[in-house]
Amino acid sequence: MSIDCDLQQDEEKLDEFIDKFQNGADIVLGVRNDRHTDSVFKKYSVLFFYKLMHIFGVKIIKNHADYRLLSHRALKHLCAYKEANLFLRAIVLDMGFKQEIVYFDVKPRYAGISKYSLKKMFSFAWNGITSFSIAPLRFVSAMGIGLFGLSIAFGVYVLWVKIFTDSALPGWTSLATLLCFLSGMQLLGLGIIGEYIGKMYQEIKSRPKYCVDECLESMEQT
Repeated sequence: MSIDCDLQQDEEKLDEFIDKFQNGADIVLGVRNDRHTDSVFKKYSVLFFYKLMHIFGVKIIKNHADYRLLSHRALKHLCAYKEANLFLRAIVLDMGFKQEIVYFDVKPRYAGISKYSLKKMFSFAWNGITSFSIAPLRFVSAMGIGLFGLSIAFGVYVLWVKIFTDSALPGWTSLATLLCFLSGMQLLGLGIIGEYIGKMYQEIKSRPKYCVDECLESMEQT
């Protein structure tokens, strides 16, 4: 089990964690009921973070921090994740074991102030997004393809101005057409590269595709 050292998370709920574990749950997540103890800025910045994670397709439970219980086999399976930047809040949901939730109220801080600065919050959010989502790369790819289409449309407009009007300046048509074509090709190439980078990023992590719960027969016998 893990719990924050500031002891604002309700330790009296530990018995409920153990009860759910004994009833078959390999992962028990502590989820706070509300955020009334947070400042206005922290409250809405955290809510924005959860909203952003859902938009980017990251599976995460709102208001769950690092108050959780993991069984032995869940911990053993966690070791199969070899990546350096472990975003545990999403990884524990990705493992596929039976999960339960314990809701609790956050207690007032007994002493001191939070050391979790805005910089650390931003770094944590960015780590979560980049560890479990290639949506930013997909956004760049979509923007590249969209701008490529716009550049082609603008090139057609430039040719139309040259052929059907007298307002085109000498040399403007060839320069604008060439500029649109090259810009469009660069953005399209950037989008294609982004797709390949996203696939390589997912492959490099080598996350386990399944979990072997029990071997019924040894490999030597087969």
